[in-house]
Amino acid sequence: MKRLHRLEWSRYYALDASGEVGALHARFVTHRYPRHEHDYFVVGLVESGVQSYWYRGARHSTPAGQVFLVNPGESHTGEAATPGGYVYRTLYPTAHLLENVAEDLGGRGGVPFFDAATVNDPLLARLLARFHRGLVEDAPRVERDLALRQALARLITRHSDAALPEQRPRRERAGVRRAREYMESHFGDAVSLSTLAEVASLSPFYFARAFNEEIGLPPHAYLEGVRIRRARQLLDRGEDLASVALAAGYCDQSHFTRRFKRFLGITPGQYVGSRS
Repeated sequence: MKRLHRLEWSRYYALDASGEVGALHARFVTHRYPRHEHDYFVVGLVESGVQSYWYRGARHSTPAGQVFLVNPGESHTGEAATPGGYVYRTLYPTAHLLENVAEDLGGRGGVPFFDAATVNDPLLARLLARFHRGLVEDAPRVERDLALRQALARLITRHSDAALPEQRPRRERAGVRRAREYMESHFGDAVSLSTLAEVASLSPFYFARAFNEEIGLPPHAYLEGVRIRRARQLLDRGEDLASVALAAGYCDQSHFTRRFKRFLGITPGQYVGSRS
């Protein structure tokens, strides 16, 4: 039993100071949650193994690739259903955040409610996995914000009781232009999706769709392009890699190197070396 316990690990992410959403990544083998409840939602993506939980008077199992749900105020447990345990990536969004996303999608107000305990929705699983991967890889904040909104939008539109109209973004040239100008001048900051939407005078999820419609790129990809372009300019001027990394908005030199190579196919060091 002690050997199995040593296989367990967990990491919690407090995503912003507002407390609107948190995330837990963990592998549990022997750990068992007692019956309890939360004042927030639970959206759990099982990555491997099988998770089991008691919820609404019945036992439910969630195999790899599926998602389990818990509404605020509803008691539940949580444990492994197989001897090898399970790995999961779980979101803890507040009722206020889900209500906000539903309104952004055109809802008439009110907190969404989920009837199902578990859902088999491959697209939802991919969207959640993309968001959680962004946490692990320390992706730019605006990229994580958009991935979160896209996952929650899929969850609400396909699996909640919210009645939502079909919304197509209009041309929002003025708002998109203001957002682009903001990214050009604040590329070194931890720019959030909410900040860009406020600059554009649009709601966050609608802004993201309108920006993509207008530019052909999501906001985070555009911001990354600005950062890499400015980083190249600083490298051309002879600035050292560590200074450029911080100036361009990356947390450290290794993070800068990973993103630079992902964008250009070469490392910053190779870029500098090719010019000498």
